Amino acid sequence: MAPPGPQSLAGYRQTYVTDFMGTALPSGWSAFAGNPSGDPGSQWAIDHVSVGGGLLQLSTYQDPRYANNWVSGGLCQCALAQTYGAYFVRSRMTGPGPTQVELLWPLSGWPPEVDFNETYGPSNLTIATDHFDSTNQQIHNNLNIDMTQWHTWGVVWTPTSLTYVVDGRIWGSVTGTVEIPSQPLALHIQQQTWCSSGWACP
Repeated sequence: MAPPGPQSLAGYRQTYVTDFMGTALPSGWSAFAGNPSGDPGSQWAIDHVSVGGGLLQLSTYQDPRYANNWVSGGLCQCALAQTYGAYFVRSRMTGPGPTQVELLWPLSGWPPEVDFNETYGPSNLTIATDHFDSTNQQIHNNLNIDMTQWHTWGVVWTPTSLTYVVDGRIWGSVTGTVEIPSQPLALHIQQQTWCSSGWACP
C-alpha cells in the first residue's frame, strides 16, 4: 500500500495523512496478532506487516512457525477513532487468494462496520458492505475492477450517508438513518484467509 495523492473534497479539510516512510509503523498504528474474531481457522502475525520504501505491505503465506498454516497481516489506526469524515487508502493486490479489506471498525460494540473495499479471494471484484443493527443487517455494493492495479479507495461518512469512492469517482452509496454508524470508528487494513470456511483460501 502506498500513500494516496492529495484529495480535494468540498467541505472537508485534511487532518491526517501517512506515507509509511521509514521501516516501522507510524505512531498510532498497531499490527494484529492471534485469531481473528469469528474466524478461528485463520491467524494474524505482527511480522506479516512490514514497512519500507514508502510502502506498507501485508503478506499472506504458509508460515512454518504455525504448522505451515496460512498466516496474514493486519493493522489498525486504533489510536484515532472518529465519528463521520472521509477516509482514503491507496492500495493494490498482487494476485488472488486471501481477502483484502479496508474498513472502519468500532472501538467497542459490533456492529457497526463499514467495509469500503473488500475482496473475497478473486482479484477482479471488490465489495463494500455496511453492517448495522444488532442483528447484523448488511447492505452490499459490488464493483468489477482490476485489483492488481493501484487504486485510491475512499468512503465519505455523514450522519445520513456512506458514499464509496474509487479514484475520485463514486461507485456506490448507502443512505438512511439506522443504516449509518453514529459512533466512533477506526481505520483497519487487513488480509485474512477463510480456509476453515472453504473460501478465500490461497
